[in-house]
Amino acid sequence: MLETLGERQQQLLSLLLDHKAGLTVDDLSGRLQITRNAVRQHLAALERDGLVRRGDTKPSGGRPEQLYLLSDRGAELFPRRYSWFSELLIEMIEADIGREAVGEKLDRMGRDVGAKLRAASTAATDPTSRVAAMAKIMQDLGYAARVAAPPTDDTIEASNCVFHHLAAKFPEVCRFDLGLIGAFVDAKVDHQECMVRGGHMCRFRLVPTGRQRPGK
Repeated sequence: MLETLGERQQQLLSLLLDHKAGLTVDDLSGRLQITRNAVRQHLAALERDGLVRRGDTKPSGGRPEQLYLLSDRGAELFPRRYSWFSELLIEMIEADIGREAVGEKLDRMGRDVGAKLRAASTAATDPTSRVAAMAKIMQDLGYAARVAAPPTDDTIEASNCVFHHLAAKFPEVCRFDLGLIGAFVDAKVDHQECMVRGGHMCRFRLVPTGRQRPGK
C-alpha cells in the first residue's frame, strides 16, 4: 500500500501519477523542493521495487535528461474500486438470473480459466506436481498460497483471499476458486476451511479424479 512508503516517496509517486509523460530528476527536485541527489536516491529505491521505470530521454539543449515514469505496479498502489464495481456487476446479474445461477457461472468461469492454465503448464504432469503448480499460480495472483507442510502434498493453504470483501457479501464467489483449482489439478476440491466462514485460512484438499478418500 502507498501508506507503507515514506512521505517523500509518496509525493514523488503522486507527481508521476499526475505527469504521465514522465518527469526528470530536475523536475522532481524542483517540485519536491529537495536536492537532486535525494531525488536520485528515492528513484533508485522505487525503481528497485518496481514502482518506477525509466522512459525516454528529454532534449535539454545539452545532454538529454532521463524521464521517469510510474510503472503499472506503482499505479496499483493508488486506490482502485474494483471490488465496488464487481459488487455492482454481481448484484445486477443476480437480479436477472438468481444467486444459484450466478454460482454456477462463476464455477464454469473458474473451470475455463483452470483448463487454459493447465493446457499452458509444462510442470503439471502428475497430481503432486499439479498441486504444487496450482499453489505457485495462486501465490503469483496474491493468495499467499502454499502446499501444506509435509507429509501432506494434496492440500493448498491460502492466507489471503483476493476476493475477501466481495466473497463476504456474495459467498458464491468462492465457487470461482473451487472451479479454477479443480480444473487445473483435475481433482475434487474439499474446501476444508474458509476465511469468509471465519477460518484462519482457506484450505483446499485435492482428491484426483478416480481416487477415493480414506474411509470412503
